[in-house]
Amino acid sequence: MLSNQLHNGMETAKLLWSRIPSSEDGEVDGVSMLRTSNGNTAESLDYEVIENQAYRYEQAQRGKLYVGYQVVVKWFLALLIGIGTGLAAVFINISVENFAGWKFSLTFSIIQRSYFAGFVIYVLINLVLVFSSVYIVTHFAPAAAGSGIPEIKGYLNGLDIPGILLFRTLIGKIFGSIGSVGGGLALGKEGPLVHTGACIASLLGQGGSTKYHLSLRWLQVFKSDRDRRDLVTCGCAAGVAAAFRAPVGGVLFALEEVTSWWRSQLMWRVFFTSAVVAVVVRTAMGWCKSGKCGHFGSGGFIIWDTSDGQEDYSFGELLPMAVIGVIGGLLGALFNQLTLHITYWRRNYLHKNGNRVKIVEACLISVITSAISFGLPLLRKCNPCPESDPDSGIECPRPPGMYGNYVNFYCGKDKEYNDLATIFFNTQDDAIRNLFSAKTIHEFSAQSLLTFLVMFYTLAVVTFGTAVPAGQFVPGIMIGSTYGRLVGMFVVNFYKVNVEEGTYALLGAASFLGGSMRMTVSLCVIMVEITNNLKLLPLIMLVLLISKAVGDAFNEGLYEQQARLRGIPLLESRPKYQMRNMKAKEACGNQKVVSFPRIVKVADVISILQSNIHNGFPVIDHTRNGETLVIGLVLRSHLLVLLQSKVDFQHSPLPCDPAGVSKSIRHNFSEFVKPVSSKGISIEDIHLSSDDLEMYIDLAPFLNPSPYVVPEDMSLTKVYNLFRQLGLRHIFVVPRASRVVGMITRKDLLIEDSEGSANVELQSTSVRGHRQYRMISRDVDVERPLLNGLLVQDHMLG
Repeated sequence: MLSNQLHNGMETAKLLWSRIPSSEDGEVDGVSMLRTSNGNTAESLDYEVIENQAYRYEQAQRGKLYVGYQVVVKWFLALLIGIGTGLAAVFINISVENFAGWKFSLTFSIIQRSYFAGFVIYVLINLVLVFSSVYIVTHFAPAAAGSGIPEIKGYLNGLDIPGILLFRTLIGKIFGSIGSVGGGLALGKEGPLVHTGACIASLLGQGGSTKYHLSLRWLQVFKSDRDRRDLVTCGCAAGVAAAFRAPVGGVLFALEEVTSWWRSQLMWRVFFTSAVVAVVVRTAMGWCKSGKCGHFGSGGFIIWDTSDGQEDYSFGELLPMAVIGVIGGLLGALFNQLTLHITYWRRNYLHKNGNRVKIVEACLISVITSAISFGLPLLRKCNPCPESDPDSGIECPRPPGMYGNYVNFYCGKDKEYNDLATIFFNTQDDAIRNLFSAKTIHEFSAQSLLTFLVMFYTLAVVTFGTAVPAGQFVPGIMIGSTYGRLVGMFVVNFYKVNVEEGTYALLGAASFLGGSMRMTVSLCVIMVEITNNLKLLPLIMLVLLISKAVGDAFNEGLYEQQARLRGIPLLESRPKYQMRNMKAKEACGNQKVVSFPRIVKVADVISILQSNIHNGFPVIDHTRNGETLVIGLVLRSHLLVLLQSKVDFQHSPLPCDPAGVSKSIRHNFSEFVKPVSSKGISIEDIHLSSDDLEMYIDLAPFLNPSPYVVPEDMSLTKVYNLFRQLGLRHIFVVPRASRVVGMITRKDLLIEDSEGSANVELQSTSVRGHRQYRMISRDVDVERPLLNGLLVQDHMLG
């Protein structure tokens, strides 16, 4: 009977939950798969190496010295990314702390004479800071709005979203974060720091910004999207390491949350970058302790030392700790659903009215937030200060305008404090430090904590999605630590055990982040690093697993939902269940594949490029028997380069060299690389005369002769895994091959490069023995397959 009631209760909860708007409702399904919510067309990145003749010629000219130079430059760029991201984080934190310090100092000095005047000044300062942030975003860097993590996650998944890695986006992210966080909004600066690190990495990878004439030619070494992807991954890890002072957590965050491809070589560079960030931040904090950074003081970078807190816990405490995990999962899932609904309405209705509406909205939320944070403490009664402990270093009440616990706000006596003002009249970092404090057991009342939880949760939901740089790490920690401390108070009162309320606040923070963002390993390490308390590791793991499991029962993680809402098509790690019963040919649809002959007329190339938006085209040729064979894949960007240069135009419709291998190379491989900071060449940039249109191009030297091919009856699940794990942009679907030329096994790939010999030996897999055969070049008449279809990223998003 109990199981039936439980089952009925779960079904009722799911029914009620299903009535809340989801990311799959309404217009979201109608979004073009490669078009973002702001209308920009996003293209896939070319992680596959295009091995045309220009590439092979360039590789042949490079020796081991150049390869070593590339390795050195990669490590040097990792160093620069760490230094640049660390300095950006130091600048943002010092600016936020100083703006907040001046604001609180001025407000507290004015309220000594008039609370109304102090309220007006408090609101105006916050309004000016928020207005500067939203104005920078709307008029200078629209891509700087939000946290930027869904966009960076899309980039590392293989999608090039216009504008997210530009220099102006970097500037807008830095100064916009200072305004929005310093202005007291229920937002954080940690998510924007991840985007900031990615922008710094991308700009360094391309040698700087060509638009603003800030470029270095000697850094322009990496031309491929694959190398740029690795640098951006380093930047993401550096951003997390700088935000939380958690270098190991930054590495794991990049591995678990944002990147889709991982290699051991990349692990070393990411780890090195995060270590450099930790050194830079540590050095800056040591320099600021001498008083040279104004109001920075002990605030700024997130570090909440709870090592002197609860050292042990009893078995009976596991139940309330598990309850914290359940609460975190429920509140996190509700937070995701509410922000999704509000962001959907905001993007499709409110923000379509222009930038003026975005500015008015952000300023209105700023005024409401300031009124709540100033007005609610006025309604609370002050509490008498506890007996001071000389060893704790905590003063009650604290001096006006200073950081710390026990704020004297609207109190009739000197030795009193306002517990709700202690949370509101602090920066978020210092408020969390107060909530985590192990030496102030009865500092906050249950009424104040519950009031703050409801108001801040509501403000965080409403504020998320405004046109300002916004992160959700610190607001999530604020929310979780509040209800975590409430549970700790309940345990103290009803269990009659000696526990630390700050320990439960820490577990609550971990549970809400796990229930909202659905991270486990990286978040666990981050929480341990920022609290410097390894003893709580098993408890953090427990609440994270419970909160993630509860949250997954209702919806996706915050970043996945926001990516879907923004029209960012992510290829998840696992294929859809429906793909199990589908074949590769079915995914191609009924669309006819647009292809080019090997010798193509210039006018035909122009006509096809103007009438199609495809980024890759099969190139076909005819044999002596009249059969049509696929000889390779040519990219749209490469065709535009050939049309613009005109050097490969020829009058004859016949190939100059039938084999297509001895034609002189007139292009460097770098000419075919699409710039990061611009859209590259478009068909509108091509201007040809009537004589040019009558000429021909031999595409053989410029195509990729070895594209990835799958048979038409291969399972779509297997195709999906191949497509995603290799980071492909196109894949050919061909009929079942008629004969086998050879078979490669693991032993055939174990190359032995003996010293003093230029010959490369391969291990034979012959069943007759294990003799070694020298690999020789020979012309083999390999039967090339016909083409049935072409799979691109759109088809993988089933």
